[in-house]
Amino acid sequence: MSSGTRSNIDDTNTFPANTSREFWRMFPSVALPIYMSVGDQTIVASALPAIAGALGDVERVSWVFIGYLIASTIAAPVYGYLGDIFGRRRLLFLALGIFMIGSVLNALAPTVTLLAASRFFQGLGGGGMMSMCQALMAEVIPPRERGRYQGYTATVFVVASALGPVIGAFLTLQFGWRAVFFINIPVGILAFLLMFRLHNRRGAPRDGWRFDYRGLFYFTAFIVPLLLALEQVRRFNMSGSVVMALLVILSAISLYLLVRQQRQATSPLLPIALMKLPTIWNCQLMILCHGAMMTALIAFLPLYLRVTGIGTIHDVGFMLLVYSAAIAGSSIVVGRLVTRTGLTMIFPGWGMFFTTLMFVYIALYAQNLTLRGLYVTIAVLALAMGTVMTVCQVTIQSVAGRRQLGAASGSVQLARTVGAVFGTALFGTVLFALLAFQDPEAAASFGRILNLGPQALENFDEARRAGIMREIASGFRWGFFLLAGISTVSMALALINPTRRI
Repeated sequence: MSSGTRSNIDDTNTFPANTSREFWRMFPSVALPIYMSVGDQTIVASALPAIAGALGDVERVSWVFIGYLIASTIAAPVYGYLGDIFGRRRLLFLALGIFMIGSVLNALAPTVTLLAASRFFQGLGGGGMMSMCQALMAEVIPPRERGRYQGYTATVFVVASALGPVIGAFLTLQFGWRAVFFINIPVGILAFLLMFRLHNRRGAPRDGWRFDYRGLFYFTAFIVPLLLALEQVRRFNMSGSVVMALLVILSAISLYLLVRQQRQATSPLLPIALMKLPTIWNCQLMILCHGAMMTALIAFLPLYLRVTGIGTIHDVGFMLLVYSAAIAGSSIVVGRLVTRTGLTMIFPGWGMFFTTLMFVYIALYAQNLTLRGLYVTIAVLALAMGTVMTVCQVTIQSVAGRRQLGAASGSVQLARTVGAVFGTALFGTVLFALLAFQDPEAAASFGRILNLGPQALENFDEARRAGIMREIASGFRWGFFLLAGISTVSMALALINPTRRI
């Protein structure tokens, strides 16, 4: 590890003698909570139309998604903060309990308003499950060996993200939308039982510790307006631009007050001193970029296939499986290479270089590809993207040290979530803004195509149909160029990160 960023971990003698056996003993205990936490952010998306149809109140149905997102984003660093002090296994039990109670309340909710409120409550558990599981695994794995095992965690994350909408659609069609929430109960009971296998390591109470209530208030006042503003953009609702501007201003003021408070607090909620290290903030920005690219691609690639008529809904599902399998496989291989060589940033550096090339290739030639050719292209892109998360996770945890594993894992989850919302918002803004500017009729037709497919244009003559499809394809093309720009930024961050080896 380069000078100036040496890990705080010097109690390596407390790690288990047989790391592999200990990891596989505890992996099922943390894999299920991770899958539930991540998957619940996407599985509900497929059920939203059915929820709106059953409960009405269509204008508020998006809060079913937004409420969970806001709560989980706020909760992740708070659990990390408390887990370092009171013990992470204890906090994981608390998070899973809140999550399951929230699932029951979701399934029984009679109105959209109550469903959104219970989703917020559920998110308070979901955000903690992810950060606690990551920290618990790092407790038993020495820094040099973490790369080998973090790839399996990345596999769970990607599979949950990609399969969530598919599983949600299946459950909704077969059993109704309430099944999307009821399915968490048997899975959660199994996770609860498996968690008893985790070691009950005590936290590290600090002299004079007091909970940072003011920091939590400023952090909430920063995150909530920011995510609401990004959600307005993601929903392509530009009519409320004044409201969005006010939300951004409020978020910026709260961020300033938060940073000032964290510098003065005796027990700061956020590890500001840690986040100021070049290695840490660099990796967090890389995670933000990765979350933006991955989520935007999962969200918009199916739309691209549908509006262009390249593939059916079954093809979309299979392509998401290919995408998740390729990222998972790449993460595992890169993790093993990190463990074997100790090298870190060389992998995401080259990975983001090829990611940029593939996004440019998709932007220029996707329309001319066959379905099989697009499968191959997406698989290569996913292999390149799989080089980031494992390396950044391992690097952050190594620099943070064992006493701050919870805070470090919480900051990773925070960066990933904000990046996911930012990526979909930015891609959607580029796509719909270009359509509205170049051809308002094409922009209006886009919504009908999403619902009915290309046959929605049957009322237009052949020349006009071809023109509308060209305009839509052009909008997607610039969206893919945008993702190429984000991957270029991530590549530059990998090149300047000071920690090249662990």
